[in-house]
Amino acid sequence: MSKTEPSAEAQIAAFVASASKQPLLDAAFELWRCRFRLDSIEGRPTADEVRINRALNPQQLAVKYRYDRDHAHEGPMFGYVKRAHPDADDEAIRRAIITAVKFEAATEAHFKWDGDFWECVVRAVAQAAAEYPDFLETTYRDARNNLAYYMK
Repeated sequence: MSKTEPSAEAQIAAFVASASKQPLLDAAFELWRCRFRLDSIEGRPTADEVRINRALNPQQLAVKYRYDRDHAHEGPMFGYVKRAHPDADDEAIRRAIITAVKFEAATEAHFKWDGDFWECVVRAVAQAAAEYPDFLETTYRDARNNLAYYMK
């Protein structure tokens, strides 16, 4: 007896439902943290986009990466957050996404590997949290785990 994987819509709905239990800002960060999985479920990048991305040199890829982060509030992330918080004002959703992206970038910018790895992660997130104090403690915990995963 083989198990079938839930449909793409059901998988996305599960991410959105989880985020909907949190305040808007924290929901935006949770969904931003899951963006690669969400993109994969939605079939992004497409085969053509993969081919184009593979042809980019490192500088071009960095520009594309920066553009995608700077415009996250204009892409699919807006729809996910809107589904999680349908009553939220569109501008508030955009601001929440922008803040979540900047917070994640701040955790990465503050990361300096100069001692115990986990202590470096905790310090980086604490420094970012000082700049972005409006998240829940559970979001800072998730940010530490996220940073540790990507910096390992």
